[in-house]
Amino acid sequence: MGYRGIKVAVVLIAVSCGLLALPARAADWKPVRPINLIVPWAAGGSTDQITRLVAGEMEKSLGQTIVIINQPGASGSIGTRSALEAAKDGYTWTAGAAQDLGAYQTLGSLDTSIKDWHLFLSVANVQVIGVNAKAPYQSAKELLDAMKAQPGKISVATAGVTSAGHNAMELIAKVTGVKYRHVTYDGGNPAVVATVSGEAEVTTQLAVEQADMIRGKRLRPLATVSDKPLELEGFGTIPPLSETLPGFTAPTNYFGIFIPKGVPDEVIATVEKIWMENISSSEAVKKYATSRGALFAPSSGEAAQKAVFPAVQANAWLLFDTGKAKVSPDTVGIPKP
Repeated sequence: MGYRGIKVAVVLIAVSCGLLALPARAADWKPVRPINLIVPWAAGGSTDQITRLVAGEMEKSLGQTIVIINQPGASGSIGTRSALEAAKDGYTWTAGAAQDLGAYQTLGSLDTSIKDWHLFLSVANVQVIGVNAKAPYQSAKELLDAMKAQPGKISVATAGVTSAGHNAMELIAKVTGVKYRHVTYDGGNPAVVATVSGEAEVTTQLAVEQADMIRGKRLRPLATVSDKPLELEGFGTIPPLSETLPGFTAPTNYFGIFIPKGVPDEVIATVEKIWMENISSSEAVKKYATSRGALFAPSSGEAAQKAVFPAVQANAWLLFDTGKAKVSPDTVGIPKP
């Protein structure tokens, strides 16, 4: 065997024994400076809560600080734009609900598709109809009857147009025909606090944002905006809206960290490895989900894209059908469900 043949043989043996690092296995990215993770909503809300927890878990593997930057505004599109337009060096990420990310193009607020991003999902959240503890409504039926009797009078606090809470109330309105007075805030936590203080009578934000106030009896949960009940630790069972509205359903609302496509491959390979080996088995994230009324549901890659699309699809068309979207979803790759 000549020298060339011996060299090739040595390389093949080294590869088969795992002695050489191959580009396809480039999961060895070691960030040399802090990573900026933009939360496009106010501090304390659902995105902020889970993002800070997951970032802390990731720091252990990355060996680098992840700096959380709250940049609320325009229903999350301002902070998301900052991440999209940042240098594609892997040092700027964003976070939130995938159904929001997938609706910006339809709304005309940001020209980006869900497919322009690498998705790293951590939990799925459930919206809950919660009312001020002093409000007279004892059930979802009583509230809906009151909304029908007083069109546009009962105030509902949410984190803004396209937020999870707004989407939930819009879906309810579409199914029932009720009208309500929408009061918007810069995040889910401010919307919940406003309902507790009496600025608004109702909120349809996420269970994770309402959990403490529900346990403290400052809010009364009437129903999940779902066809499934929710067991909330320290409270009990919150019934599904489908008990009041037979046949009612809502797609799963996934939250996670999003990295724009175009960053170096080794960044994505590293984050995928951390997601598979650490986040998917994180006891801290599991405990958060259990205690806050969320579903522990880590995934990434094509599995994540497939998981989120039903909610993206439903959200985009709901916004279009209710006159809030500027662009028809089917023109940007979102067919009608």
